[in-house]
Amino acid sequence: MTQPHHGTTRAASRIRKGLIIGAIVLGGYALLAYVVLPSAWTHYEHQRGLAGRPMVTHTKQGIPGGPLNVGLVGSQEDVVRAMHAAGWFPADPITLRSSIGIIGSVLLHRPDHDAPVSPLFYQGRPEDLAFEKPVGSSADQRHHVRFWKVLENGQEDRPVWLGSVTFDRGVGVSRYTGQVTHHIAPDIDAERDSLIGDLVRAGMVTTRYQVSGIGPTLNGRNGEGDPYYTDGEIWMAVLVTAGEKRTQPPTELTSPALVTAKDGIWNAVAGKLGN
Repeated sequence: MTQPHHGTTRAASRIRKGLIIGAIVLGGYALLAYVVLPSAWTHYEHQRGLAGRPMVTHTKQGIPGGPLNVGLVGSQEDVVRAMHAAGWFPADPITLRSSIGIIGSVLLHRPDHDAPVSPLFYQGRPEDLAFEKPVGSSADQRHHVRFWKVLENGQEDRPVWLGSVTFDRGVGVSRYTGQVTHHIAPDIDAERDSLIGDLVRAGMVTTRYQVSGIGPTLNGRNGEGDPYYTDGEIWMAVLVTAGEKRTQPPTELTSPALVTAKDGIWNAVAGKLGN
């Protein structure tokens, strides 16, 4: 009987060892990338009642819509008052009349400060409040946000609202349904930061902080098929009560060190995406 050559045996042993090492490396990467780091980045220390909640909206057809990326703390009256002070208008519900109005605004290039927004659903229910901030002389472009009240009493013993804010860059056709709709700009973090900035400049914010949203996302798609990217954080703004305007900058609560490091890396990545 022919004995196996020692060189062949050593080569097979090296291959087996390489495969084992490769499997260990891949397994370690998967554990780090999909379990350890996302878990370490998830933080609700400033609003514990949000832990474990879904952070994505859905369309009426059940298609994943825009992620939740902004939050407010205060009563409904506080929210409406603060948004008004920040230059945002309540959006009309969708009716035949309001739909005709937005079409006329786009075609005739005339303003429509309370143009309707299509409903999105969070945990099976449509938004409680919707606001928009017009751009230029037409409803073709606008900033808009939808809010859902998700906690009756949060850390501050006040209602907590989560919202999805985006920028409508133009009117077109949905990639998923073929319906006429607005298309959003992909940098949804810029919209989140802009809305919080409007509230801060209006003196409507006492404290702000981050909680985890959907997590870092490079190639997300909303309910119309539009791409978006985000660092995955929700910026929360604690509103003043009874419209008492604040003259000092809001207090900013810190995030965990690993989250801050993640945001720094993300900002470098997002800077390349925006170029």
